[in-house]
Amino acid sequence: VQLQASGGGLVQAGGSLRLSCAASGRTFRRNAMGWFRQTPGKEREFIAANRWSGENPLYADSVKGRFTFSRDSAKNTVDLQMNSLKPEDTAVYYCAADSSGRAIWSDLPRPSRYDYWGQGTLVTVSS
Repeated sequence: VQLQASGGGLVQAGGSLRLSCAASGRTFRRNAMGWFRQTPGKEREFIAANRWSGENPLYADSVKGRFTFSRDSAKNTVDLQMNSLKPEDTAVYYCAADSSGRAIWSDLPRPSRYDYWGQGTLVTVSS
């Protein structure tokens, strides 16, 4: 199983980027999938996730109203549209997936819930 994240890059504050993550090796129709980010010396931070396509995603307060999580079960992909980017959004962004299909809502922000992780894609927001 592989998760391949793409779409990171350098953008000015106020700009937008779209991250994509493609899963291969198995499907994740009724499994939690999400996005996290991490900066050096800090814990991995939850961004957004849901448990199946069509469920309203859970968002971190820090990105609510600026980022949009979307999921296509047919394509086995999750995307993260990031608007109104701020310098503090600079991080390596990771997509993640849960193998069990038993995640409950309160599990979604916990990195330990997820078994598969993408390689990370760097987002740099300049001021």
